[in-house]
Amino acid sequence: TSLPTFQQAKEENLSDLLQVMMKSSLTLYLVCSLMGINVIGSFSWCALAFVGRGRNCQVSQINRSEPPTCLSRRRGIRCSASAAVNGVTSETSNATISTDQASRIWFPTRIQDSIDYSAIVERIYVRHIVTETKDMAEWVLQQYAVIASGSDSRDNFIDPDPFATLAKQISACEATKGEGGKIGWVERESKYEIIPKQVITHLFERQPKAGDILIIPSSTVGLSTTSAGQWHTIQVMELWTNLGFSDSKQEITDETAPRVVGSFAGKNSLLGRRKLKGHGVVPEVDVGGLTSYSIQTAGCQMNVADSERLAGVLQNELNLKPADNNRNADLVLFNTCSIRDHAEQKLYDAIGPYAQQKRKGRKNLALVVTGCVAQQEGQSLLRRFPEIDVVLGPQYVPFLKNVLEKVAHGQQVVATSPMLLLQQEDFMSKPVRGHDVRAWVNVIHGCNEHCSYCVVPATRGMEQSRSMEAVLKECLDLAAAGYKEVTLLGQNIDAWGRDFVPKRTFAQLLEFLDANIPTNMRIRYVTSHPRYFSDRVIDAVADLDKVCECFHVPFQAGDDKVLRRMRRGYTFDSYLRIIKKIRAKAPDSAICGDVIVGFPGESEEAFQKTLQIMEEVKFDNLNTFAYSPRPNTEAALWDDQIPEDVKADRLQRVQDLAAKHGLERSERYLGRTVEVLVEDANPRNPKQQVMGRTRQGRQVYFDGCLDDLRGTFVDVEITEARTWSLTGKLA
Repeated sequence: TSLPTFQQAKEENLSDLLQVMMKSSLTLYLVCSLMGINVIGSFSWCALAFVGRGRNCQVSQINRSEPPTCLSRRRGIRCSASAAVNGVTSETSNATISTDQASRIWFPTRIQDSIDYSAIVERIYVRHIVTETKDMAEWVLQQYAVIASGSDSRDNFIDPDPFATLAKQISACEATKGEGGKIGWVERESKYEIIPKQVITHLFERQPKAGDILIIPSSTVGLSTTSAGQWHTIQVMELWTNLGFSDSKQEITDETAPRVVGSFAGKNSLLGRRKLKGHGVVPEVDVGGLTSYSIQTAGCQMNVADSERLAGVLQNELNLKPADNNRNADLVLFNTCSIRDHAEQKLYDAIGPYAQQKRKGRKNLALVVTGCVAQQEGQSLLRRFPEIDVVLGPQYVPFLKNVLEKVAHGQQVVATSPMLLLQQEDFMSKPVRGHDVRAWVNVIHGCNEHCSYCVVPATRGMEQSRSMEAVLKECLDLAAAGYKEVTLLGQNIDAWGRDFVPKRTFAQLLEFLDANIPTNMRIRYVTSHPRYFSDRVIDAVADLDKVCECFHVPFQAGDDKVLRRMRRGYTFDSYLRIIKKIRAKAPDSAICGDVIVGFPGESEEAFQKTLQIMEEVKFDNLNTFAYSPRPNTEAALWDDQIPEDVKADRLQRVQDLAAKHGLERSERYLGRTVEVLVEDANPRNPKQQVMGRTRQGRQVYFDGCLDDLRGTFVDVEITEARTWSLTGKLA
């Protein structure tokens, strides 16, 4: 079945239908029969929807070795294989409720449902367009979407700020239309001459995120969609939030309370300095006396991008400089990844020498742990290493300076509770980029999918998209600084925009960026999810000049039963249909993927389906992984784990086949002349050769001077093909 929650039904104007269904069993039977929905299940769902509002409702018992089949596929709603009693959760711990102890619940998919919005959000930065009727306000929204997607009827009309353009053209507010509808920061209880207080009150009641566009009447009394009055189309640009810390120091809490497997949970705590055995109290840090920093980064591109932003805070807001040696740094920051096994132990090994320095009395040393292990372990990190000063979830990266101010007052800080993300670079430090030709640009954080093996939803939280205006501004700033390529980042990038009001699509974002960035700039993106992959995205990659012809579509496994247990939401056949569409519309595109071998219960027959899908696709590049059980994931609790020697054997077979296909895909370039963006010197021959990438992402090496060619697009004739790279000569 595919049914909405109560809130979704309300938003989609289905509440009348639901009420009729609830009142009449006959109507329920007829409607469900026409829709092909199981009647009993639908009636149970309706009851839950009205009583429980579709959240934390016990739905059905599940098997320990099987993940549940989700009751809703709309808007990324996922359900858990376990639940806490009465919805109780705790700070991250090893105590979880196993799947045979509880029934399924709904995971929240809106960050607003996991925070105290009224306590956290103090101010909202807004722009508005005033119209006389609601119909006109809705027309404004339609025109905004049309202009933003580049499909305006005017000849090749390009507009980097469609909301401001519409405000200048049609807004009835003379005080703001000249500045594109800008009002600025508004507070909940304040009065403003430009906008009625009841509009502000209603705005806060709606609990918007940055990027939302809402239609709100000046008065809630007597206004129909066509009646005279003032209707405000309000664009939310940014939120002013506080960190939600208590003023009083706390002690590390008992973390044995049950936690929902796969849930995003945490808490913000200010802790008093703890005593060390035989060494007194952990020395307080003189934050003002810190002069240098070191960041040690592990994991994916998202972590690399986070480290660049952390460096921006440290350099631009705290005036620290990169240390010439990690051991001599005054502030050492560990940006961690928990996707692989032994991630925690690797962190402990890295922290050890610095903790020893603090135990010996070094005062000018601050230790910060951030990233996915920080979110996963929370306060328990301080039990293991009381020398740590800050445990920082990824959602608090922009707030590092605020957190370090707490450390300056003699406190240890844990910041892992759910948090609204900042959107606009105008309100946070610019990142310190690790490269001067290509750059990472975050467009969506978090993931709502809850695959049974994956830690991301529990460590990165719910999906939060950045507005297309914020993304474009960052890209334009990069272009002005000389960058020639941006890679848009998201754990599930196809979900971009579905958390906005109104919803938007990733294809719209690609169209908007392509229409507004300079002609000599490339766009890449990662990572897609096959469940949400759309024909419109394929069309965008095939048709838009600045979007590179490269698709990263992880398939993870080839067997349908394994995919169902992973809770991936597609099949062997549906994945291949996506590939066939790509090959038909963009035949020269690169197709890359990810695969996991040795997932619990994977038989040799099931593994053969993985090899079969590889033979069908012939990936240009394939990231290969042997399954490892991760904390706070459902699959880690199952009994049918695969032996390590079997996983190693399957991983080797997959890697061998991937290398064979990689060479085949490289050989198609032989004799061709391709466009290459020059990035770096060839590390093996830096004095004579440079390295760049094709539009499809293949590395190309050729003779040339880096000083002359860095950041330029050149034509290269390919003369040699290797598994993952090419060699050529300037054409």
